[in-house]
Amino acid sequence: MDLQLQDRIAAVAAASKGLGKAVALELLKEGASVAICSRDQTRIEMAAQELRAATGRDVLPIVADLTTLEGCQRFIQTTADHFGGLDILVTNAGGPPSGPVEGFDDAQWQAAIQLNLLSTVRMVTAALPHIKQSEQGRIIAITSISAKQPLNNLALSNAARAGVIGYIKSLANELGSTGVTFNAVLPGWTRTARVTELLENIAHARSATPEEVEASITAAIPAQRMARPDEFAAVVTFLASGRASYLNGVALQIDGGLSQSLL
Repeated sequence: MDLQLQDRIAAVAAASKGLGKAVALELLKEGASVAICSRDQTRIEMAAQELRAATGRDVLPIVADLTTLEGCQRFIQTTADHFGGLDILVTNAGGPPSGPVEGFDDAQWQAAIQLNLLSTVRMVTAALPHIKQSEQGRIIAITSISAKQPLNNLALSNAARAGVIGYIKSLANELGSTGVTFNAVLPGWTRTARVTELLENIAHARSATPEEVEASITAAIPAQRMARPDEFAAVVTFLASGRASYLNGVALQIDGGLSQSLL
């Protein structure tokens, strides 16, 4: 299947590692040119070198703090200026701290909203003037399965990421006639450094080992395992493609069947 991604221009946020980097790799393999960002200059430049070496494609590393308006705007504008436009935006950000719901103060709640909700709003706002000019405009927000099925000790993520879905559905409803599609993807338990950290934190809280925590998690997943980052990235790449032109306003869980809600 031709995904019609050859020479499309994509901006993938928080792509120095984990899910963002996996998405950037898949888009590059399909022929897209990709900009990636991180707060850490050394890390993002190293990721760009690895992606170039793996694909031979043009990768633009950008240093940007997505918890700030200036950082979000600079990421988008630098991408558009360098490549001469923008077709695809994949919003993404690291997760807020884990912990019991009563354990967070007001500053931590504000930081979580800045990181996971406002970063999405700000990137989309900056990107829309460019993406509306594309004949294949795509905006995809990476959230979490916790937005549909809240996870213990992740109250900050549960709340902020649910807000992203509400925002994406509002965009799809109000701007669907522009031809741009707006969708959210909800990764379940996927083997990344972030998940390894979460397993260690949960294990500490339970006085258990990370292996025991992982076994209890995967036992509840019909697939009986965690996902690989490339499995997640393949779905995002399809949503970014020309073949996904009538998928709009979707909140798609990629979780091996963990979430079993009918809605």
